[in-house]
Amino acid sequence: MAIETRNVYITSVEGDTGKSTVALGVLDTLTHEIDRVGVFRPVARSTSERDYVLEMLLDHDGVELSYEDCIGVGYDEVHADPDAALSRIVERYKAVEARCSAVVILGSDYTDVGTPTELSFNARVAANLGAPVVLVLGGRASGQGGELGSPRSRTADELAQVAEVAVGELHDEHASLLAVVANRVEPAIVQAVRFTVGLALHDENVPVWAIPEDPMLVAPTMQNLMDATGGTLIKGDAAMLQRSVFGVVIAAMSMVNVLPRLTEGSVVVVPGDRVEVLVAALLAQASGTFPSLAGILLNGGFEPPASIERLIEGVEVNLPIVATNLDTYETTLRVTQSRGRLAAESPAKFEQALALFERSVDRKALVDLLEVPHATITTPLMFEHKLLEEARAAGSRIVLPEGDDDRILLAADRLLRRDVAKLTILGDEAEIRARALSLGADLTDATIISPFDPELRERFAEEYTRLRGHKGVTIDIARNVVTDVSYFGTLMVHLGLADGMVSGAAHTTAHTIRPSFEIIRTKPGVSVVSSVFLMALADRVLVYGDCAVIPDPTSEQLADIAISSATTAAAFGIDPRVAMLSYSTGQSGEGADVEKVRAATALVRERRPDLLVEGPIQYDAAADAAVAAAKLPESEVAGRATVFVFPDLNTGNNTYKAVQRSAGAVAIGPVLQGLNKPVNDLSRGALVQDIVNTVAITAIQAGQQEGRSTE
Repeated sequence: MAIETRNVYITSVEGDTGKSTVALGVLDTLTHEIDRVGVFRPVARSTSERDYVLEMLLDHDGVELSYEDCIGVGYDEVHADPDAALSRIVERYKAVEARCSAVVILGSDYTDVGTPTELSFNARVAANLGAPVVLVLGGRASGQGGELGSPRSRTADELAQVAEVAVGELHDEHASLLAVVANRVEPAIVQAVRFTVGLALHDENVPVWAIPEDPMLVAPTMQNLMDATGGTLIKGDAAMLQRSVFGVVIAAMSMVNVLPRLTEGSVVVVPGDRVEVLVAALLAQASGTFPSLAGILLNGGFEPPASIERLIEGVEVNLPIVATNLDTYETTLRVTQSRGRLAAESPAKFEQALALFERSVDRKALVDLLEVPHATITTPLMFEHKLLEEARAAGSRIVLPEGDDDRILLAADRLLRRDVAKLTILGDEAEIRARALSLGADLTDATIISPFDPELRERFAEEYTRLRGHKGVTIDIARNVVTDVSYFGTLMVHLGLADGMVSGAAHTTAHTIRPSFEIIRTKPGVSVVSSVFLMALADRVLVYGDCAVIPDPTSEQLADIAISSATTAAAFGIDPRVAMLSYSTGQSGEGADVEKVRAATALVRERRPDLLVEGPIQYDAAADAAVAAAKLPESEVAGRATVFVFPDLNTGNNTYKAVQRSAGAVAIGPVLQGLNKPVNDLSRGALVQDIVNTVAITAIQAGQQEGRSTE
């Protein structure tokens, strides 16, 4: 029996409503609930260039379709023969639908010469595709949304009037309305908009959500301005071209008058022959006593003299300096008319859009409206989403000792935008905040503490002396030790100033976890600290332990690893069925290594009779039902194992890496287990997403240890 494909049509009454933010949020919601989610664009923005909104959606994890497959027709085809265009759209859509469990359909963008019938055509398409409509209303007056100035906000009553007209057109074309999202709404009237628009719909079954205006999402980047003015980067960090621009300062006056007019995140437009103003702007940026700039635009086609070029070479700032041949008027005009793109090449905007949608729209209610069936599998994307949700509910405080690593700062930006955890970052505050700005990372909500903070240093030294005095540690020794970021962060966790710690991006595993052995120590009844990797395969999540800590565990240690791994599995919603791995299954083999596993299995059964455990067992018998039926037909674990305990570190480490590389699994970890409070280690090759996942895991562990709800 064929499974019905769920679909949703996202459209608006006009252009510049920011419906791509809504489309991204809906897509993200669906990819975390079911697999094989597709996207479709009935009418492409342009036939001369690729549709950047569609490309952004196709870049989202969990979407596996080609650009060409997801386009219906162009505007020319709609104008030439609307009925033929509609037939073509339906035909193209059905090919996508056949490959997907759900499809997000994004309506046209009003990039054509304005036509009052565009909403009606979108409504016809939605009706013919059998897709309920999410109607996006623009909280800003049409045509004013892309300027660097302050476009006029619509009132709640105005948005209600727009909604009434739009709903009438949808009904006329027999399209069904699923929900209304008012986007880019003045923050102060969000609740009023929901209430007033809801009344105007005369249908209490249609929810109304409102997403507040966010300057970052509509602000152009320096890259946008460079493209708009036909400019070239002549100095500065190319990565900083992705910084958002929140204002423009026309510096055609003297240096004395320019400096007071500098504003945070602004671009300074400087005539190329006003070299003294250029130098002043660079010195202002370097001094740290003026607002941080997004960049400088040199206009007029003048090249700075060699002496000035030599001078600015010595100024240590990464600020982008872009040169354009346009005059001041044309440069200013193009800058002020530029608008930001919510595109995949701007990770900060991407994350902010998702965070805004997450905070403003009831995603569970949306899933219920679409009647999305309960997933019978767990994809890596679903599992990562579950981690973030549970971490958010835990409300934990996590310390990140490696504030001098860009990956940590970018991960912190992402975590803070999504409210995953409260973060403390260790390092020099001025340096960290300056580097974050240059990376386009917003660390406003992070606490930054120096490991040389005199008050905390003394407090930590006294505590470390108390804990390690029997090992000959004096207060003077302790004062030096605790300034090491790993010790400082661990003591924060120990003394309750943080709930957990994540480190290791720039330090070895030993450097990261040694302080934990000395200070936090193991839980009662646990003899060793061990680790697991959460292995997210295409359709399920398995637990592998120990792959990172204990080289050659004894039978007793192996039993500890198994019990801790089963507890970790259960903590992350994985029903623990434990396989004690060996090169032999059941009674078929002998030898010291097999006997070690056999003894460990007996200890697990003795200490945790409630656990389902099998051992010794080979990997194929533990994972494959057909092999299990032949080798251990009566076992409750064989063929269905979820927790795989390896006999030694060599086997475990190589196996997890082999599965990660050959099966395309997402390996999350190592997750340390057995400590009194959570500390987790990162790989030195960790990606930003790896850090995000590890912080989420640590936050969940902390919430469970403290008894805080993670429901």
